[in-house]
Amino acid sequence: MSTTPEAGQTEQAEQAGHAGLARKATQATNVVLVHGGFVDGSGWRGVHELLRADGYNVSVVQNPTLSLEGDVATTKLTLDAQDGPTVLVGHSYGGAVISEAGNHENVTALVYVTAFAPDKGESVNTLIADPPPGAPVPPILPPREGFLFLDREKFAASFAGDLPVDEARFLADSQVPWGVDALGGTVGQPAWRSRPSFYLVATDDHMIPPPAQRAMAERAGATVVETGGSHAVYVSRPAEVAALIRKAASGVSEAAAHTTAK
Repeated sequence: MSTTPEAGQTEQAEQAGHAGLARKATQATNVVLVHGGFVDGSGWRGVHELLRADGYNVSVVQNPTLSLEGDVATTKLTLDAQDGPTVLVGHSYGGAVISEAGNHENVTALVYVTAFAPDKGESVNTLIADPPPGAPVPPILPPREGFLFLDREKFAASFAGDLPVDEARFLADSQVPWGVDALGGTVGQPAWRSRPSFYLVATDDHMIPPPAQRAMAERAGATVVETGGSHAVYVSRPAEVAALIRKAASGVSEAAAHTTAK
């Protein structure tokens, strides 16, 4: 993934990010979780249980991942059902979804979990183009009838390196086809320009390089937390993910905040 946005986009994004940091998020009791490509929403179970135990109303979106437009529409249906301020959370490709769907009136804060955070006119496809030298290359197989899959034998090492072997194998064997139209869908108006954003960087991620994660988080003016998890950090470290979501829900947004979990 290229970590250097175009000059004009960088200046505009920095202005938007600083404006977002100057605001304080509204307290929220609702959380909506959006999964990424190749998986479904069941991976959020650990995070869901922790947040439910704390009294949050938690919804998990099950996107078909056929197109970005379709997934945004599905996410908005869930947002329509919320009764007030809501934290919208996205993992991986789900970050592109929440960047567009997050303009919904109920959304008060965004949480990116090792996720893509596209600017206007960008897609996941443009963000993964021209990876920096030495960056791991996700083992995405050539498209089959308009859908993408990860190489099953390389899935664990790239996506789920910190999960038990059997659990990683199950994820590899139960992959959800990811539509190429979802990969190429562009964001029209990124919600991180108008709402406080939070970003969890997974430092052992072999799908989205950590430098790329940090670059997107900085561009969005996000409050950043780092942890040593894989791309499946939302499954392997649900407590750390839930902690950042609680922070977003509480209305706490700190300028240039950056912490590292051990």
